[in-house]
Amino acid sequence: MKKLYPFLLIGLIIIFVIVYSWPHTKLLAVLNNKTELLTEITEKAHDYYVPPIDAKIDPVWKAIPGYNGLEVDIKASYQKMKKLNQFDEKKLVFKQVEPKVHLKDLPPAPIYKGNPSKPMVSFVINVAWGNEYISDILATLKKHNIRTSFFLEGRWVQKNPELAQMIVAAGHEVGNHSYTHPNMKIITSAKIREEIVKTNDVIKATTDAPLYWLAPPSGSYREEVVKIAAEEKLGTIMWSVDTIDWQKPAPNVLLDRVMGNIHNGALILMHPTDPTAKSLDKLITEIKKKKLEINTVSELLNENRVMH
Repeated sequence: MKKLYPFLLIGLIIIFVIVYSWPHTKLLAVLNNKTELLTEITEKAHDYYVPPIDAKIDPVWKAIPGYNGLEVDIKASYQKMKKLNQFDEKKLVFKQVEPKVHLKDLPPAPIYKGNPSKPMVSFVINVAWGNEYISDILATLKKHNIRTSFFLEGRWVQKNPELAQMIVAAGHEVGNHSYTHPNMKIITSAKIREEIVKTNDVIKATTDAPLYWLAPPSGSYREEVVKIAAEEKLGTIMWSVDTIDWQKPAPNVLLDRVMGNIHNGALILMHPTDPTAKSLDKLITEIKKKKLEINTVSELLNENRVMH
């Protein structure tokens, strides 16, 4: 048996060399390939970087929300590419980058539109009358699977609780449109607050929906209105595109008016009227053809990028 020891020892050494050297060489190759792919993804990530846009106060458009930037998630991208061990642009994974200045960081100011880099618009539907058109409008929005924002007059909600509940049940956002539809530019500070608080209370009691926004009747306001609304945790919403549907234009006139002025971040003012109800289906179709999403005011004004 002792005579076999040298041969066994030599055999073990040979096996050790084979087992150690061959996989080790292969492992080094794999590690090198991994390093090369990670390096390539890291270097090319710079080409895909989109910087975030800070919220700001514009001298004309007042408060404009920020918009998230975009950067490559290097680790996640590598995980998707490592099987074939080669760079593939289609397998890049991105993550959003928040701006440094947010809408909440700005002093209270009215908002006329969303960020111009965001391919999204929202309907601002002010409701104080027009009950007979609300069902048709809701049906059209449902047909296109669209959520948007209805700004409800408090007095109207008290008289029409079922319609208010129907709007919320359909998944739409609701906002504050004052209680009695006054000219908020000229009423007293106490009256401004009363109009806002009373409407908040009746909408919450009727629909249990959260409230984030105030749309002053007729777009009439002064700085104090915006300040008091902010104290009541509401942002002040205006518009950048007006249907002027209360003048009862022909549906094709309303359509041309909106599509001639549509833009990224548009807040489109409308009411429950006959021309709006009749033109809404085609209006939505035409907006979508422009590669613009339609969503609530809150979705339009948040910083999240529209990702396709």
